[in-house]
Amino acid sequence: MSASDTSFSTSLFETLTGDAPGNVKELSDSAAKHEPGSFLRHVGSLSMTKLADGLIDPKLVLSWLMQAVGAPAALVSWLVPVREAGSLLPQLFTAPHVRQMPQRKWAWAAGSLIQGLAAAAIVVIALTMQGMAAGLAMLVALGVLAIARSLSSVSYKDVLGKTVDRTRRGTTTGIATSVSAAGVILFAIILMSGVVERMSLVIGAISLAAVLWIASAALFSTLTEEDQPGEDKASIGLSELSLLWKDADLGKFVIARVLLLPTALAPPYIVLLAAQAGDNRFGALGAMVLASALASLVSSYIWGRLADRSSRKVLIFTGLVAAAFLALAVVLGWSGLMGTIWASPVALFGLMIGYQGVRLGRSTYLVDMSPRDDRAAYTAVSNTTVGVMLLAFGAASSALAMAGPEMVLIVYAGICVVASGVAFTMKEVSE
Repeated sequence: MSASDTSFSTSLFETLTGDAPGNVKELSDSAAKHEPGSFLRHVGSLSMTKLADGLIDPKLVLSWLMQAVGAPAALVSWLVPVREAGSLLPQLFTAPHVRQMPQRKWAWAAGSLIQGLAAAAIVVIALTMQGMAAGLAMLVALGVLAIARSLSSVSYKDVLGKTVDRTRRGTTTGIATSVSAAGVILFAIILMSGVVERMSLVIGAISLAAVLWIASAALFSTLTEEDQPGEDKASIGLSELSLLWKDADLGKFVIARVLLLPTALAPPYIVLLAAQAGDNRFGALGAMVLASALASLVSSYIWGRLADRSSRKVLIFTGLVAAAFLALAVVLGWSGLMGTIWASPVALFGLMIGYQGVRLGRSTYLVDMSPRDDRAAYTAVSNTTVGVMLLAFGAASSALAMAGPEMVLIVYAGICVVASGVAFTMKEVSE
């Protein structure tokens, strides 16, 4: 890197973080020297992968695509479980291999590359197959994508903790989330405008997602990451689950994170409530993508900055925000207002603001609370536990939904309030 590049990186780093390089709390001298460049590489790589996530969103985009190719509804219903559980459950088993690596950036880069190839496979499937065969093939490709995502997830917090200081980690994620949200908003506007034929636009968006994942892998591989001794593979694995009760702080964090799962699971029930009230217009693909992206854009940077000050307080507040908008959705449904032009967008927008805060708060808290050499293990234990509970939540919610979407949202709101209470008892780790 040339002197001018270094100067530019430092200047941009100072502008985005409001802090000077070298003002660190836990980075080594070598890592602190490279922090501006590392920070910008994190922002660039995350921006691309988060935009790719938005373009291929299983809840919205892939659901529409599977229906468009004639896949049975039963297969469509498996998209979100495969994506979410596939991303979380393997982490306890991939973590031992990651922790043997002196430089764990290569695990993240490999995961991103494989996600790009899996997205490309989905494009090929959509263009060449139909019906049940297309649906099954897409689920397999999505499963590969999800497992690759788990590899990136279990390695990322460890690399972030080694290359970006604790007071700037939330900012890194917040900026990337906001940048990617702007791209998803553009996609949603084009989708809603009807200027481009919808099938062509969706195929183009997923193709772009594939390119972004591959490009992010290339960029992330240029990070300057210090070597660290690989750990004994035999000493880690399923036994790591004991961390949940050996480290009370981790156990309490995982409980809070599990109780905040309704922020991710509730959107379909708000959409269902709106559809029952006659607001079929908002069920359109473009409007759904737009509401989610706008919430991400307006809140992510702020949540990231707040998380750097106190990720614990972010988790407390976001649980209450989510509960408030879930309750609002129920009230709007009972009052007969949910079918109006503004009701469901407001409820979903507010909930997604809370969801973004939960994502940023939990990520920052876990990195800050984890011992430096055990971040991969803490991340794997947390994510694997949450993955199991995600399936349990999904099954319970499906049963509860028989009583109507209002009942699900009421229970979710109560759980979010309890989650805020648990977060209130957690140790402060951002100072």
